[in-house]
Amino acid sequence: MRKIKVPLTNFQFGEVSPSLYSRTDTPIYNQSAQRVENFFLRSEGGIVKRSGLQNIYQYDISIDTSKRQQSRLLPFIFSDDEQYIISLEHEKIRVFQISPSTGVVSLIQTITTDVSSGTLPFDHNYLHEYTYAQAGDVMFLSHPTFVPQQLVRTGLTTFVVESFQFDQKSDGTKVYQPYYKFQGAGVTLDPSSSSGNGITLTTSSPYWDTNSPSKHVGTTIRYNGNEIEITGVTSSTVATGDVLDALKVTLSANSIKTNEGSNVVEVILANHGLSVGDLIAIENIGTIGGISINQLNGGRTVLKVLSDDKFTFTAGSNANASELGGGTPDITTHAPTTTWDEQSYSSLRGFPSAVTFHENRLVFGGTLGQPDSIWFSKIASYYNFDVGDAKDNEAIHLTASVGEIQQIRHLISNRDLQVFTASSEMYVPAFQNQPITPTNAQVRRQTPFGSGYERPQAIDGATLFIQKGGQIVREYIYSDGEAAYVANPISTISSHLIKSPVEMNTLYGALSRSESYVFVLNEDGTMAVFNSNRAEQRAGWVEFTTNGVFHSTITIDDRVFANVEYDLGDGTKKIVLCEFDSDFNTDMAKSYTGTAGVFNVSSDFNDGAIVEVIDGNNFVGRFTVASGNVDVSSVDSSLTTVEIGYKFNVELTTNPIDASAGNGPLTGTPRSLGSVYLDLNSTLSCSVNGTSLIIRNVTDDLSLSPQAFTGKKEFRLLGYNRDPQITITQDAPLNLQVNGLVAELIF
Repeated sequence: MRKIKVPLTNFQFGEVSPSLYSRTDTPIYNQSAQRVENFFLRSEGGIVKRSGLQNIYQYDISIDTSKRQQSRLLPFIFSDDEQYIISLEHEKIRVFQISPSTGVVSLIQTITTDVSSGTLPFDHNYLHEYTYAQAGDVMFLSHPTFVPQQLVRTGLTTFVVESFQFDQKSDGTKVYQPYYKFQGAGVTLDPSSSSGNGITLTTSSPYWDTNSPSKHVGTTIRYNGNEIEITGVTSSTVATGDVLDALKVTLSANSIKTNEGSNVVEVILANHGLSVGDLIAIENIGTIGGISINQLNGGRTVLKVLSDDKFTFTAGSNANASELGGGTPDITTHAPTTTWDEQSYSSLRGFPSAVTFHENRLVFGGTLGQPDSIWFSKIASYYNFDVGDAKDNEAIHLTASVGEIQQIRHLISNRDLQVFTASSEMYVPAFQNQPITPTNAQVRRQTPFGSGYERPQAIDGATLFIQKGGQIVREYIYSDGEAAYVANPISTISSHLIKSPVEMNTLYGALSRSESYVFVLNEDGTMAVFNSNRAEQRAGWVEFTTNGVFHSTITIDDRVFANVEYDLGDGTKKIVLCEFDSDFNTDMAKSYTGTAGVFNVSSDFNDGAIVEVIDGNNFVGRFTVASGNVDVSSVDSSLTTVEIGYKFNVELTTNPIDASAGNGPLTGTPRSLGSVYLDLNSTLSCSVNGTSLIIRNVTDDLSLSPQAFTGKKEFRLLGYNRDPQITITQDAPLNLQVNGLVAELIF
């Protein structure tokens, strides 16, 4: 019989797919495992049991299993010491404050109406689709089904919700919002008057929404840049509206022509739409051809139509010279025109699906009517989206014209503005020493995979996103070799852990760890947790489970919070706000104070709940809640303070231990594990293939608390198997850290 020792010095590739179990030839095989449940991967290579979940707050939400999320957590961070947790729910927002002095989390406000007493538009059917961005005291929330909402912090403990409103001209005649030509080519708009309320607006083809009530009512259209608010819809071609200012057209410079000795003045105006005899009014014209201003300005009649772009009128006196000039006068007219458009955001056209901040601009993207459009506000003026005359600081409107419609789902401000759509990934490039401006802004398509609704996350130099379909996680990263962005899959070797994700969050070093992690919440309530070590070209996945179902997670600085659904003991299920806390070893845990070993837990657990009780480093045991109490007096009646919570499963199962002998690999041949040597750190409970770690000696003072074990420990095993594996679990919910192991293989 021969023996060989097989070292497993690290698990940096985490839990791998069963499809890799025969790849004993790859470096991944001996640096991964078949099962890694409820462990963090350490940058040094080992694994450490995850923290427990501290019970913070029980929601009064009635569980509906048909909903993907009923409470979605969002971070609201104003400063290092003014931080909040936002619970977004059906027609409701709850605000939790993190105390700047103690770190304690407490509910400070529940909001059910906006500042206008209207019902909040949030719907639990779409919570997972909402996007958000925060600047200072304001968080913007976007979705195609409602006007962008603002959660505004008005005081240290007070918030309000209000609808986003664009800036307006001081006289109210102009709203600085985006517009778009939704009508087909050649469709004209014919107003019945150039001013007044209730004028008739007739289109040459069906255009107006005829539902009852019409979604066009209350929207704004522009006639040659002049705004008209729609007040009613009569038919698909006829509507009524109020003119906010006179309907005018500003001519291009030097569009007026005079002829010496004649009072007939020629006007150049593209697609003017005028007919002989139409009345117009001219303002702000400059002297031309010797004709005085008062002989040109004022009411005039169209004398002749020379072409679609030229017409004439009669001045009050003859010209003494033939000239082309006149400055940039305004002509008041309501002639039919194709130069008209409609506001981009409305209940008819939809609202932005994505929002972010980039280069000191507020950026919206993707409505139902313009799914592939991106709008940038003016610089440092987040409510002004007027494109003006394309000065560098003015608003920008881009369309991803790549040959097919791209429904924008996310905008991420990174080294560039990254654009994630339902069918591809794009970006708006930044330029060296130059900001994005209306004259240099462009959208470039990069990769063809498409993104889900889960918010992409930046980590380790890349942006992670869930590919459409919910089975693959990719990293979107700029490749100097390709001189373009690439989107490489990072979940291939652990594809079984990605199960229709709902959301994704990033932790940049916390929970007593220096590593960064990405939490991918799956639809089934499990979490796939990713750790990346790009410097060593290693990355791995593990799975987090609990005695319940994860609903939502967020990270705020170095803290991680989660909404978890738990059975409280009698079949009653509640969503509970919890925090991953290294001071606890169980889930839904709290520290309880009692008398003589009896602890009242009725505020958190119902009778019948089976809970674990921990006293420092000592596992007291498992108990059943009865009459609202946990009674451990039969074990230790002196206890007055203990941790009580649910135990969660902890498991590391290695890939089958394999090696090569002189005649080839041992794969498939019967072999045995004689001994396993674990390198443990600060461990209080550990079992290897059912053999438990013993850390107390007969000479120890058993009245003292057990001391955590650090060092090498041998576990002797029995039995033969064609696929011998090592399974590390624990009997008691206490500390566990494995740096590595060596397996003695007998064959």
